[in-house]
Amino acid sequence: MSEEVEDHRLFNDSDNEPFSSVLTRRLSRRDVMRGGMGVAAATMLAGFGLTGCNDDDRDVSVGDDDDTAPALALAFQAVAGSRTDAVVVPSGYTAQVLIPWGTPIDASAPAWTMSQHMTPAIQASSVGMNHDGMYHFPLADDTASRDFVLAMNNEYINQGPLWAPQGGPTAPEDNDGRRPVDEVRTEINAHGVTLVRLRKDDDAHWAPVMDANYNRRITGHTPCRLSGPVAGSPYVVTAYSNGGTATRGTMNNCACGYTPWGTYLTCEENWPNLFMKSDDRDPDDDRLGIWTDDTIYHWQTAAGTADEDSGEFARFDATPSADAATGDYRNEPKTYGYVVEINPYDNTARPVKRTALGRFRHEGCWPGKLVEGEPVVFYTGHDSRNEYIYKYVSDAVWDSNHENRAGANTDRLAVGDLYMDAGTLYVARFNADGSGDWLALTPDAMTKSGDQTLAAALGLAANDQAGVIINTADAADLLGATPMDRPEWGTVDPVSGDVYMSLTNNSDRTAADTQPSFTGDGTSIDNPGVGYASAPVNAANPRPDNEYGQVIRWRESDAKDNTFAWDIFVFGGAPEIDDNLSGLTEANQFASPDGLWYDDRGDGNGILWIETDNGGNRVAEDTNDQVLAVVPKAVSLADGDAAVIDPADQAQLKRFTVGPNGCEITGIFATPDKSALFINIQHPGNWPSMSDDATAVTNDTVRPRASTVVIQKSDGGPIAV
Repeated sequence: MSEEVEDHRLFNDSDNEPFSSVLTRRLSRRDVMRGGMGVAAATMLAGFGLTGCNDDDRDVSVGDDDDTAPALALAFQAVAGSRTDAVVVPSGYTAQVLIPWGTPIDASAPAWTMSQHMTPAIQASSVGMNHDGMYHFPLADDTASRDFVLAMNNEYINQGPLWAPQGGPTAPEDNDGRRPVDEVRTEINAHGVTLVRLRKDDDAHWAPVMDANYNRRITGHTPCRLSGPVAGSPYVVTAYSNGGTATRGTMNNCACGYTPWGTYLTCEENWPNLFMKSDDRDPDDDRLGIWTDDTIYHWQTAAGTADEDSGEFARFDATPSADAATGDYRNEPKTYGYVVEINPYDNTARPVKRTALGRFRHEGCWPGKLVEGEPVVFYTGHDSRNEYIYKYVSDAVWDSNHENRAGANTDRLAVGDLYMDAGTLYVARFNADGSGDWLALTPDAMTKSGDQTLAAALGLAANDQAGVIINTADAADLLGATPMDRPEWGTVDPVSGDVYMSLTNNSDRTAADTQPSFTGDGTSIDNPGVGYASAPVNAANPRPDNEYGQVIRWRESDAKDNTFAWDIFVFGGAPEIDDNLSGLTEANQFASPDGLWYDDRGDGNGILWIETDNGGNRVAEDTNDQVLAVVPKAVSLADGDAAVIDPADQAQLKRFTVGPNGCEITGIFATPDKSALFINIQHPGNWPSMSDDATAVTNDTVRPRASTVVIQKSDGGPIAV
């Protein structure tokens, strides 16, 4: 997530005990805090994942499977840190630039030039801006690793590069108080999702294929269907959809996911800054951060122009202007904040917003371990400071016949209706003993105080599940969920079911017993229990002013009782800092873990890939953002040791790729045969060069373009091993 669209405000004023405080108490139980966290790091981390001394004798072990197959070994030579306008890969590897922003995906768009002036039509037929999460969808089993449909998020826009030929965007004050209509439409079209067919030739070179059956853009204008509990409710009635069943567009799509039936999941993250609401604000407007007097790109200023289509610009101002919701866009923001399902094989199918999975700033959505005859599970996180981790469990149990029916002529979104529209949404509470609880977000759930139902506490009717979903974050506050250090990407080991999630950083986390509390208007007071101006440390978020982040891992209980066991797999850090809790060295130091992907290699082995999104920390002085690899099974194999990274494991965590100056590395997957790793380079400073060699250093000043990069071994073998 770029700092350009990140909202640094705190919206969680609950007094729920945050993750960092839980972790501090957990460490104290093991007496590893006596010499300071830096000194005790190895002891502390070795203890994670072992059976804790719990008051209730629950088994909270993680990562200690009895598996006699040998651990996979990473065979590449780790790369050094880099601060150049180029992608760096290991010796014996190549990196190709693929589908940069502005690449045509159908014949109506002109070939890209450095002086290209973008129009609404050109941008609607070209790859969008700022590539983020992505996934691949094969067209045939025998060609799955060389011919597939790529679905990729285009998270947000950089107005400088977008409008470079004219010297930048036109400000409202320079155009009679309005943004020009064509500029606004172009910017909306640069958001969303790109679907494009990619093919590898016999020389291992990849290229987009102009295929009208699959290639398309889904933008901020694209009609979408609302589905699940919120669909058809009064909360989403607008002038566009009086029945509350439809909306327009999906934007600020960050990470992603996929379903077992072959559809793409794109997730709406920093969408609140697109909307404003000057008065008559609802609680969810403030809880999620809808702006008050303006919007980030001022799109609402184009409202009322002669060629505006059905309130396409007016909808970004949610201030009530009519007698009823059917006449204005007061509810338009409530049609955003969802996981959106897309059928990549049918370019006529409308995207579906799956409201049952909650409404907030979704980072991504990842399927859990799939088991025949058991519910389908998805995990998702709210990427904002001191927010929560969620799990959705379907009412319907998995039947592989649904997957088998998902052929070329199958309505895959109808399968999605079965599994994603009816189920239970849970939020996580992390306990200091290494256990955790999933708390059901249902109207009849009891709040943490135990004196009223969730519906009553939210002021809803007794059975109003739609209202609970609209107010997901408020509901999680009331249940006592654990505030986390910005939950970002997740990934799941499909064999063990272990879930990994990156907690990227949190500048608003304070040391234990030092946090000020505050009232709803932000006034600092001395009354603890009203809320935290910044959450204190806890077990899963142990560091105040957390610049470096960590990757957490949990496993569901075999008892199916909505409990889980957790540990921290690795802490970000640098050799020079006091709380380098995983003992990282100059060779593998990292900060702000972001993208994750578990690359299953069979025999209980897999590679956990970690992408980073550095801020202004010590690591950023030595290297640009990067991709690291580690085989969890190879970590901490001593008897009785938990599989978490400590100072003895430095050889297991290896830097694989470094990106160009100014970029974030995000989006990741490998082809089924593991011969190619795809990543995205977002918001580079001066890259790529005119060559499609991603490793070529840019020597001249260029118009920067986010791009996909495909990394392959020169000999065509599987990557990393």
